[in-house]
Amino acid sequence: MCAHILVAEDDEMQAELIRRLLLREGHSATVVHDGRAAIDEAQAQRPDFVVLDLMLPKVDGLGVCRVLRQDGDIPVLMLTARANEEDVLLGLELGADDYMTKPYSPRELMARIRTVLRRTQRPAESTPLLRVGDITVDAARHQVTCAGEPVACTPGEFQILLAMAAEPDRVFSRQQLLQHTSGYDRASTERAIDVHIMNLRKKIEPKPRKPIRLLTVFGVGYKLTGGRSGS
Repeated sequence: MCAHILVAEDDEMQAELIRRLLLREGHSATVVHDGRAAIDEAQAQRPDFVVLDLMLPKVDGLGVCRVLRQDGDIPVLMLTARANEEDVLLGLELGADDYMTKPYSPRELMARIRTVLRRTQRPAESTPLLRVGDITVDAARHQVTCAGEPVACTPGEFQILLAMAAEPDRVFSRQQLLQHTSGYDRASTERAIDVHIMNLRKKIEPKPRKPIRLLTVFGVGYKLTGGRSGS
């Protein structure tokens, strides 16, 4: 599973370490040291994955992530020394797929990248469409539609919808949904899933505060339904 990965890290020693680790894994890597260069490189080269430092000069990591999400669904893993929950949740709200705090284990970083790449690889074209009410999830093309309109999902959001669409009306706990994403810092795992669900509701619900498709089962988790009744 070789990929072209963009590394945006202003610490040159850290950036070089990550680059060498990626090359050892069989990937190719481009390194930039500021947020403006990260945006330009991502738009020019369309990498398969972005490792993104949060505290970049010129444009910070949150600003870079916001632009990347406007342009497409490239998987993004954020690296930062800021470990408070608010920063984690803000990164996820902007569309980051994973989040690691510094200092981190190089082995864990490579494992996280492998996991996200594996889950965002397109499966064989024979994979059937999944339909739940007026929501369609096309695993082969990594596409979602709702009432016939395309829905732009981050890789993490897509994996959650894919799992739930495969088993309509099944109630998934937050921990079960985490198994279908790449995993986050343990202190913020459940909140991370809540953020994904909130973002998905904004995209697939007529009234996100009164969902009829992506429902909460209080004290248990979430389920995806055909949208015929509210909750």
